[in-house]
Amino acid sequence: MENAGNTRLYLTARDAGLIGCTSCGRVHAAREKTCLRCGATLASRDTQSLQKVWAWWLAGVIAFVPANVYPMLKTATLGTETASTLLGGIVELLHHGSIGIAAIVFFASIVIPASKFLAIAYLALGINRPSRLTAHRRHQLYEVVEFVGRWSMIDVFVVAILTALVQLGSAASIHPGIAAVSFALSVAFTMLSAQSFDARLIWDADKDHAK
Repeated sequence: MENAGNTRLYLTARDAGLIGCTSCGRVHAAREKTCLRCGATLASRDTQSLQKVWAWWLAGVIAFVPANVYPMLKTATLGTETASTLLGGIVELLHHGSIGIAAIVFFASIVIPASKFLAIAYLALGINRPSRLTAHRRHQLYEVVEFVGRWSMIDVFVVAILTALVQLGSAASIHPGIAAVSFALSVAFTMLSAQSFDARLIWDADKDHAK
């Protein structure tokens, strides 16, 4: 429904005296403590959601810095070792004419992780202050962040495959650098940050700001 100021208001499960299971989606009476379908613990809201979101978010940002500063890949050829950072690898791909691969690595390694950090921060800040996006759009943004998170390990997968395949003794070998570990940790921390976010707070904040 809409109020006099044409602001759309929503009836949440909590307003209706109900509680929804975050695991399977089944709605229960507020007195229920465990989900009757999947057995998950029921809670109207995660009161520590934002604290956990910011803690994992900060850990992800900290891990993301060495992931871009230190070598991602170390290549040893006939006794000569070279190291490549994320940006250095992208530039090298461009020099060899692999524009498509360079674009994929750039978006997967730089653009997507940075966008996830910004999106999570935007959603968390929007709980305590008005937002230009509607609650529905913010919820869609949250679902996109969660979906993209599971596909963010492309760099780590590539390094792992190359390390397993290119081991030619003293002639040539490839080893992962410290940045590979840092990048993997950054992705994991970002996923935990997104999963710690209680999306129901978006709708609560939308109703509070509309009052």
